[in-house]
Formats: sequence, C-alpha cells, structure tokens
Amino acid sequence: MEFLIVIIFILGYIAIACEHPLKINKTASALLTGVLCWTLFAIQGPSQSLLSSLEYQTFSTSFVNLTATEIYRQFVQSALAEHLSEISSILFFLIGAMTIVELIDAHDGFQFITDKIKTRSVRSLLWIVCWLTFFLSAILDNLTTSIVMISLIRKLIPYGETRLVFAGMVIIAANAGGAWSPIGDVTTTMLWIGGQITSLKIMQQLIVPSMVCLLIPLAVISFKIKGKLAGFEIPQNGNGVGKGGKIMLAVGVGILLFVPVFKTLTHLPPYMGILLGLGIVWVVSELINPGLDEGNRKQYSASGA
Repeated sequence: MEFLIVIIFILGYIAIACEHPLKINKTASALLTGVLCWTLFAIQGPSQSLLSSLEYQTFSTSFVNLTATEIYRQFVQSALAEHLSEISSILFFLIGAMTIVELIDAHDGFQFITDKIKTRSVRSLLWIVCWLTFFLSAILDNLTTSIVMISLIRKLIPYGETRLVFAGMVIIAANAGGAWSPIGDVTTTMLWIGGQITSLKIMQQLIVPSMVCLLIPLAVISFKIKGKLAGFEIPQNGNGVGKGGKIMLAVGVGILLFVPVFKTLTHLPPYMGILLGLGIVWVVSELINPGLDEGNRKQYSASGA
C-alpha cells in the first residue's frame, strides 16, 4: 500500500507540474492526490512496526482498551487535524493580508505612493520599484510586499507585457529582500524562532548576497527595456489622495509591520496578528466612511474587499 501511495503522489506531482499541457487545473490534481493518498493511508490499517512505535504512546490512557484498528483511526484523524491546522493558519494569514491590501486600495491609499513617483522612464521606474520592494519585504514579509507592490504596478503600468516584466522582477526583489531579514520570509522566521540564526548575524551575512541576487537579473532586464510610459497619466482624485486614503495606508502598513512584533510579544501564530490587524483596519474603514449609504459603504468594508 505504501508503494501505491508513493506512485499516486509522484503522478499527482507530475500532473501539477504539467498543468498547461494536460489542461487540468493544478488545484484539481492536488485535491485528488491529497485525498487519495490519505484515504489509502487510512484504509491500509496499522502495521506491526507502527503499532509498536512511540507515536501511539502519545495518546491518552483512555485508548488502552481500544483495538489496534481503532487506535490507528484515532492516529489518522489526529494527523489530519494537525495538517489541517497548519494549512488553515497559512490560509487565514493570506486572506487577512490580502484583505488589508484590498481595503487600502479601495480607499486609493496606494495613490499616495504613485503620486510621489514622477519618472516616466521605464528603466528608472523598474529600479525604483525593485529597490522599494527589496527593503519593504525585509520589514514586512515577501508575500505581503509582493501583494502591495503588484497592486502598485497595476496603477503604474497600464499595459500587458511590461507589467508582466515588472511583476516578475517584484517577485525576485521580494524574495531577495526577505532572505536577509529574520521576519522577511517564512523560512528565516522559522529558523529565527527555533534559535538556529540570530537577527544580527543573518543581516550581516546575507544582505550583500541578497543584493547580488537582485542586481544580476535587474541589470540584465535593464538592458532589455527602455522608453517612456507614453500616454499614461497617473489618475488624480481632485487635490490628490484624500484624508481617508492616507489614513488607511498608514494604518494598513503599520498593522503589517506590527504582525511580527505581535508574534514576538505574544508567541501566538502570525495569523492571529493579521486577523487582529484586519479587525482594526476594518473598524478604521467604517469610522472614516460614516455618511455613506449601505450600498456604497460595502466597497469599503472587509466583506466587500
């Protein structure tokens, strides 16, 4: 049975990698692979070596009168619950972070940044965006920074191919920037919490290699792109960004900065910090839009976002 599980996993992984040639969505392949592997693992029953392992000694003494099959079922359910909690924590974090970004965007908060960028040179804009992404990802995290910066690119770059080049460089810059900070990437954060690295050492030893990781592709792309953002005007809302947009930008970015601090102070998982932040941003959004009717108010709420 173990051999069959391995075969299904390999075939599923190939299907995920070959999404476009197969014309089957990788999410569907992943769902089938995951459920089939767990189902086979559950119905195969316990082996003698598994029964004698120390894993079963972690269960409560209330299970001492259960049969081997019943104990095994409890083991499978416990393992499933553990994995589900890990996946759910990631999903809750992503949903919270993306909703905060969407709320800032709904209030035109990112326009405050775009208004400060006056260059129409594609090459200069690329360097500004990449270095801004590099340092933001070290302060926030590479995922949140990617969300923020790609939202910004959508405001700045109105057409397809150039926008894709910028988006690709944002991902490179965000990953490079997140690598030299203990809170910039999930992996470095895990190592930092586990005591394998220290904040000062990782910054000292990785900031230069991280810059090189950004500079090489940035230099290559810079030689391939040129020109101006002809015919593109940054939209203005009257006298610029309204007070609500500036407040939401400040509160939203401040909340994202606060999440690693919250985690350090409380030792709670990051999704708790991001959900707390989402609640605060949501309340602020409601307070700065008190006079809107129900229909218009929805676009400034978290449910609308």
